Amino acid sequence: MIKVSVLYPHGENKRFDMGYYCTKHIPMVQGKLGAALKKTEIDEGLAGGTPGAPAPFVGAAHLYFDSVDAFQAAFHPHAKEIMADVPNYTDIAPMLQISAIRS
Repeated sequence: MIKVSVLYPHGENKRFDMGYYCTKHIPMVQGKLGAALKKTEIDEGLAGGTPGAPAPFVGAAHLYFDSVDAFQAAFHPHAKEIMADVPNYTDIAPMLQISAIRS
């Protein structure tokens, strides 16, 4: 199994609408990716590692798939539409990381 993490770095004067992200964007992504998407998690950054420090990321989504090929096959046909929705909730350029899940 693999995890695709979409990370939104914290930055001054940056906008991120967590309400829109959770109620509109992620459900749209889930619908587009269909059965290939096994599980979704959403993180909202609260704090950094030291008292008073901001979280390094405002938010993140973690999308689980059986393989990189399964992710690519599900995502690429809908990439333009998914990416076109990003300005509706943020002006932060998302970072993407694909990880192997190890137990």
